[in-house]
Amino acid sequence: MQIELPEKRYYGIGEVAKAFGVNTSLIRFWEKEFDAIKPKKNAKGNRKFTPQDIDNLKLIYHLVKERGFTLEGAKTHLKENRQKTLDNFEIIDKLERIKAELIKIKEQL
Repeated sequence: MQIELPEKRYYGIGEVAKAFGVNTSLIRFWEKEFDAIKPKKNAKGNRKFTPQDIDNLKLIYHLVKERGFTLEGAKTHLKENRQKTLDNFEIIDKLERIKAELIKIKEQL
């Protein structure tokens, strides 16, 4: 899944939810469930996600939505095999970007 977000220091929860194609309530729920997601909150309580939070959300989205893990399964998988999971996710992400680029080139021909 390709997430299109501009390069910024902080992203609002609406931007993040729109990029992932999910409701903001799901992002808030994952924030409570997973310790890896720690958005900054301002005085009004608005959540601001850092690029590191976005990377963690991508990984969680991949495990839960794309690979079909339950939340408990995703938590244990991240605790036990975090580095292996990150390596596999990075490889999958690079291959998907290459595929998208090749499709663009094919359409231009």
